[in-house]
Amino acid sequence: MAAEYQETDWRVVDYECFCLDPEIIDPSRFKPLFIRGPRPPSLEKGSYFVCLGAAQTFGRFCLRPFPSLLQERLGLPVLNVSHGGAGPSFFLHDKDRLLSYLNGARFVVLQVMSARSEGNSLFESRGVGHYRRKSDGTEMTSEAAFEELLRTQPSAVVARIVEETRSSWLSSYRALLSGLTAPTVLFWFSTRGPDNQSAGKGVRGLLGEYPQLVNRAMLGFLRAETRYFASCVSRRGLPHALTDRNTGKRVTISDPWSSAPWEKNWYYPSPSMHEDAARVLEHPCRIAAGLAPARSWWRLW
Repeated sequence: MAAEYQETDWRVVDYECFCLDPEIIDPSRFKPLFIRGPRPPSLEKGSYFVCLGAAQTFGRFCLRPFPSLLQERLGLPVLNVSHGGAGPSFFLHDKDRLLSYLNGARFVVLQVMSARSEGNSLFESRGVGHYRRKSDGTEMTSEAAFEELLRTQPSAVVARIVEETRSSWLSSYRALLSGLTAPTVLFWFSTRGPDNQSAGKGVRGLLGEYPQLVNRAMLGFLRAETRYFASCVSRRGLPHALTDRNTGKRVTISDPWSSAPWEKNWYYPSPSMHEDAARVLEHPCRIAAGLAPARSWWRLW
């Protein structure tokens, strides 16, 4: 969703979006994939690292997201391969072509992404948070789909669809990880820990806070498949006011995906949260990259 964010958020941040490779298609738009810039000066094997994930990795509303901050800490250019609303299946569409960039990296930071972006027996997903109902082709958000399930179906059916969605998420991660040969740092970045999935009643209680539908058992699967792991649980700086990048004055941002305009960012990680993320990632990333540890790394743990 790099191109879409660029259009709506221009007054707040210039994301410097660029096309990664015209042969890698964004399955949610059926157009070449655009990602957040700037483009690394070289994509020679081992000369850069990759951060792979959703809007939290992209850094919506944030001038310096954690991939950029980590780049500064490591002295190594970053390729920020991320898309708003993405789940793991989003990155399987042109897997082999994308893997050439991922496996050319010194290492990969792999975000634990939401499971609500994965499909199930009732709904088809293109890898982002929107569904197509298989029975009649109706398009809707994943949240609206689960809200409809809660309203119209018995609890046993809802539970079955949730488990199917989680199983699809695990299968997608398994497929993604099976092709990764670069050292991989799994990264949990959220306002909650993996044990605190429920967040109230109704559809929000069912899905939980980001990453929606993901619990400790699912995280445990991924940790068993990856060598390095880092976790940042923070809500420091939320909500944060949106300001014009040229004037510094408060602005309101409207987009087609939200029910109300953004006067403040209350959902995506704040700039302070991105600072927290870069701090906890530095040490495991240095190990994965074969770099000398930071002098004060022990203060991060």
